[in-house]
Amino acid sequence: MTQEVYEIAENLVIASKRAYNRGIQTGSGGNVSARIPGSETMLVKASGGSLGDCTPEGFLITDFDGNLIEGQGKPTREALLHGYIYRLRPDVNAVVHVHSPYAIGWSSSKKNLPLVTWHSKLKNPADYPTLDVHAAMVRPEDVPMVEDMFQKTPDISAFLLADHGVVAMGKDPLAAEHSAEFVEETAQVAILGKLVEKLGL
Repeated sequence: MTQEVYEIAENLVIASKRAYNRGIQTGSGGNVSARIPGSETMLVKASGGSLGDCTPEGFLITDFDGNLIEGQGKPTREALLHGYIYRLRPDVNAVVHVHSPYAIGWSSSKKNLPLVTWHSKLKNPADYPTLDVHAAMVRPEDVPMVEDMFQKTPDISAFLLADHGVVAMGKDPLAAEHSAEFVEETAQVAILGKLVEKLGL
């Protein structure tokens, strides 16, 4: 691992620990990655490890298909999705995927997450899409759905996977993590708004 790549891994550790400490990912779930500049390779979290326990040395280098190039362990099964995103969105340099509760709760409706606050409207060009891929991970056959989503909303910073979680993107790991937090906040407010409406308050 070169010094440049090691520094990217250090930033992934910062983002991972923030996600864990903020409570948007518990246990050994979730995964993070970052593009390695000038190549079709990426740093990805190894399968099974907790975001709260990440170290720079624990990240793996894979190609965009998730094939291991360097490191010890098995790449996360979500590596394929991360690679798709880097191919489809040259502006994205990091991806954070978490199983945050309110976002998953909203995604179970299979509806897009609306921008229910002024803050979210100022920061996003459109509602957060929700993709129902009918599986625990995005598979090769789901790629057209992902491509169609980016064609319709090319500048989105995140999307939801139905009954699964948030996929957030950014120019660097911390920006992607902040996007994941923002989706969770937006989902929480959206759900609370629905409850207020139902109670007639």
